[in-house]
Amino acid sequence: MPLITAQASNAQVSAQRHSVGSTLLFSAGIALLMTSAAQAQSETQMEAGNGAGNGVEKSVFGHLPGGRQVDVYQFTNANGIELRVTNYGGIILSLKTPNVDGEFDDIALGFDSLEAYLSDEYRQANPYFGALIGRYGNRIADGQFSLDGESYSLATNDGNNHLHGGDQGFDKVLWQAEPFESEAGTGLVLRYTSEDGEEGYPGRLESEVTYTLTDDDELMVDYRAVTDKATPINLTQHSYFNLKGEGSDSILDHQLMINASEFTPVDDTLIPTGELRSVDGTPFDFTQLTPIGERIEQENEQLAFGGGYDHNFVLDRDNAAADELVLAAKVWEPESGRMVEITTTEPAIQFYSGNFLNGDLTGKQGQAYGHRSGFALETQHYPDSPNQEAFPSTILEPGDTYRSRTVYRFSAQPNIDS
Repeated sequence: MPLITAQASNAQVSAQRHSVGSTLLFSAGIALLMTSAAQAQSETQMEAGNGAGNGVEKSVFGHLPGGRQVDVYQFTNANGIELRVTNYGGIILSLKTPNVDGEFDDIALGFDSLEAYLSDEYRQANPYFGALIGRYGNRIADGQFSLDGESYSLATNDGNNHLHGGDQGFDKVLWQAEPFESEAGTGLVLRYTSEDGEEGYPGRLESEVTYTLTDDDELMVDYRAVTDKATPINLTQHSYFNLKGEGSDSILDHQLMINASEFTPVDDTLIPTGELRSVDGTPFDFTQLTPIGERIEQENEQLAFGGGYDHNFVLDRDNAAADELVLAAKVWEPESGRMVEITTTEPAIQFYSGNFLNGDLTGKQGQAYGHRSGFALETQHYPDSPNQEAFPSTILEPGDTYRSRTVYRFSAQPNIDS
């Protein structure tokens, strides 16, 4: 498994206090009124959770049906980039970055309310907007695998296959959250323990994910996990982006480069066949910047199976060490000039072109999320690896530590070379 030391900080983040400065007052009565007002304001902010530290704000996002409180954390770096994350599912709610003119837009698809993420409409569509995915990102064939002579059955929540951790994957659990500030930046440590047998997986898995927003306009995502029994693990982050701004039209004009000379073709249920196929001469060749929509409608069996791109690309890591960050992909949008570059310690990346978005879900700006109005690039190990011996192993053994890092770097420029 890829190894990299997680950059989680255990620094305690103290709550900000607001006090009334010394002011020349005309009477003791006025002074008392002002002091009381300041105390009331401070108490209100503390109840809302504001003031977790400079660049960090915390507030209540809502409550789950059982009554547990869900929080939202907001981080802002020195350049004004703003990240909002909730501890429900580790979801990235919004990410505001500047275009070439310095104008900020939210580029992450999602919702403003917890109720929207809990709604039957959203759960039936289940696009996993912005969520942490586990225990196993992507698909496992027939919801079955064998490990150490035992057979395991998982939920089949994608036709006959298991997808993104099952019915109650990591995207639908309440994580313990601890905001922090460090030399690297500001961020959030999220922790969740998945008990032995949860969603059919063996072992008690203790997971930790750290989001760090840096002043270099990077979002670092560090994953760490340990287990008491051998178990498959393949954690990822499932944000959808539209670099024009969420709620804008399709992403087909976005130019994409994926650092991969091979991909894993799939069957008609999107399970890999086991083959590693060259992208050369196919619609899957993104080794140079290419508009996403340039070849998406070509007659091609693989595109037909996915309704567009929904495929795992094998990254060209060459001789890079397992803990070394390697460029996975970059996307540039010509209208705004926004660009995101993704580096990772993972061996692969899933490119999904938003093929199943159909306008039924309405986002933060009141705009429906139409067909291909967002893309996802999920760093990962290969799909169905527990059933494919030739694929890199995803089995975590007791005594070992799963570590992985992915970094998203945001910028804007009017032109770009391929």
